[in-house]
Amino acid sequence: MISGVLLDLAGVVYDGEDVIPGAIDAVARLRGAGLLIRFVSNTTRSNKPALLTRLLRIGLHTTSDELFTPAQAARQWLVEHDRSPYLLVHPDLEPDFHGLAGGSKKALVVGDAGEAFDYQTLNAAFRELLEGAEFLGLAPNRTFQDVDGKLSLDAGAFIAALEYASQRRATILGKPSPEFFLSALAGMNCPKAKAVVVGDDAESDVAGALRAGLSKAVLVRTGKYRGGDETRFKPAPTVTVDDISAAADWILAARNIQ
Repeated sequence: MISGVLLDLAGVVYDGEDVIPGAIDAVARLRGAGLLIRFVSNTTRSNKPALLTRLLRIGLHTTSDELFTPAQAARQWLVEHDRSPYLLVHPDLEPDFHGLAGGSKKALVVGDAGEAFDYQTLNAAFRELLEGAEFLGLAPNRTFQDVDGKLSLDAGAFIAALEYASQRRATILGKPSPEFFLSALAGMNCPKAKAVVVGDDAESDVAGALRAGLSKAVLVRTGKYRGGDETRFKPAPTVTVDDISAAADWILAARNIQ
């Protein structure tokens, strides 16, 4: 029986500055049915308070505990491993790492730094790796849907470049890392066999969740989805639907027949 739902944000709940039609009602219906909800975003351009404010602005009332991000996972990792962050991230994300300067060694943290991705910053990060810093990637997404509706390069391409140059593999802390999904579920006390994810990224959201052991994964045809995505990655989605409203319909129906 489905008891918990992990919902991606960008491309599922909102698209740019606009809420996706039916999204607020879909979340309300899932909550009204007694399902536990977590919003699991791979965005690394906005800090957690900014994301919560954005959700409130579009009419979605949520709490900090209901939102789980790669920066949050990275902060936990840095504390547990006594590391200070060397940040290659968007300036807006830096507040999520405040107060972590006291670690015994360094860890390079790479997110979607946007315009900060230039030769100088990438080379400085590369040199940190040569000097022994741990290598953390917040999210390995290849692309994201930009404000103009077209796909743009995401952090994954730059993580791959640093991996190639340093001959080091990054520890990925966001989706599709199994630990990311399992940490989100642990925070809502939901076993993976009773969880479903809804996302617009067939690789990171859907295949990642299924590899982590979640029972079901719903791919929506909004956001970064492109025709045929449901067949490009394995495991394939449990079902592909038009949008989050249709996903909520499917989840509630699937829950009732289990």
